[in-house]
Amino acid sequence: MATRTATPAGTRKRATTTPAGIAHADFIAGMAKGLAVLESFDTERQRLNATLAAERAGLTRAAARRHLLTLAYLGYLESDGQYFWLAPKVLRLAGSYLASARLPRVVQPTLNRLAAQTQLPFSAVVLEGREVVIVARSAATPQGDAVRGTGHYSSAQGAADRVLAYGLHLGSRLPAHATSTGRMLLATRTKSAVRDWLRGHPLPRLTAYTRTDAPALRAAIDQARAEDCCIASEEHELGVLALAVPLRDLQGHAVAALNVVTAPDRLSPERLKRDLLPLLQDAARELRPML
Repeated sequence: MATRTATPAGTRKRATTTPAGIAHADFIAGMAKGLAVLESFDTERQRLNATLAAERAGLTRAAARRHLLTLAYLGYLESDGQYFWLAPKVLRLAGSYLASARLPRVVQPTLNRLAAQTQLPFSAVVLEGREVVIVARSAATPQGDAVRGTGHYSSAQGAADRVLAYGLHLGSRLPAHATSTGRMLLATRTKSAVRDWLRGHPLPRLTAYTRTDAPALRAAIDQARAEDCCIASEEHELGVLALAVPLRDLQGHAVAALNVVTAPDRLSPERLKRDLLPLLQDAARELRPML
């Protein structure tokens, strides 16, 4: 029988329902609650007190307070006595993943090569629930006249720098419905799976261009499925244009998405697709035997 904790409407985490595939006796509810509290910290709420943590983690205030104090004692949080915030020790978790996971290590040389060739930032992204997570990336880094001399992409350098300044980094989480990678990865699923993903979940408006209507988003996902690529223009953030393709293993399963980011006033969607899509497709084919 599943163990449930009441979750107030609008909270970020839905912590302690026993997931399918694990026996109730094997499920450690306390660990699930502690992780839910830890995951409640994000760019919107960098500091939480017990009340806010309880709302976001779907716990009672007393339980949230105990978890906050325990995480602070273990070194994962810092506190001024009322509010708590993440401590550098949490990077051990991400660092262990990046050091041991195969996908980031496999794709990183390709991302570096593409960035050096085009002076644009590239990322490898996975889908996790309602969000996509950046697991590998390479920033746009000009390499001198040899790269600038290609002529095709150097004008996008300022846009790439601006995008990077907004804090996209390893581990960044973005709403899947408003991103090229999210829609591309959804497009690799069956239509019934996409309907299930859309059912009962709001599609927050992030800019004036965000698709918040389920039928419109489903049509965009269908288009990405048909074209095996996806463009998103200013849907997650104004001034950001992105193109994504799936990264598939030898069995044809999509394990991640590869994308490139620029600005719509530097490259039009048509030019982005014309000039960058072949590079992304070639990279995906090269990576396939290693995924």
